[in-house]
Amino acid sequence: MGRVSVFNSPFLLGFDHFERALEMVTKASTEGYPPYNIEQTTETGMRITLAVAGFSEDDLSVQIEDNQLVIRGQQDEDSDRVYLHRGIAARQFQRTFVLAEGIEVVGAELDNGLLNIDLNRPQPNSRVRRVKIRRGTAKPQSLDLEAGE
Repeated sequence: MGRVSVFNSPFLLGFDHFERALEMVTKASTEGYPPYNIEQTTETGMRITLAVAGFSEDDLSVQIEDNQLVIRGQQDEDSDRVYLHRGIAARQFQRTFVLAEGIEVVGAELDNGLLNIDLNRPQPNSRVRRVKIRRGTAKPQSLDLEAGE
């Protein structure tokens, strides 16, 4: 049975990237490691905090790939240690967040086992543009846009 898209409406033109973003979110890992918080820090600022105890700055990477924020952690095994009990596993992870258009990653900081990633969403500029109406041809052409008042 085929999947019905909410973006099939003829009034929603050019929203196929939203459908792809929703697909990426549903395909994202459902694993709960590492745990994380997302908080609103200012009117336009957000912070993602991941609990990454035992990871150093060298074990972590934060990258923006297309419109995704990808956080990876990988610890090297210490073969010199002999464990009598190993309850803290050196495990790798990848956590992905899909970013809306315009979201900027401001920076990342590791503090006491918490990786803080600060994001900013600039306020959108309201734009009004007038489209010039031409007389004549039935074939498609590029539109001339004029700045509106």
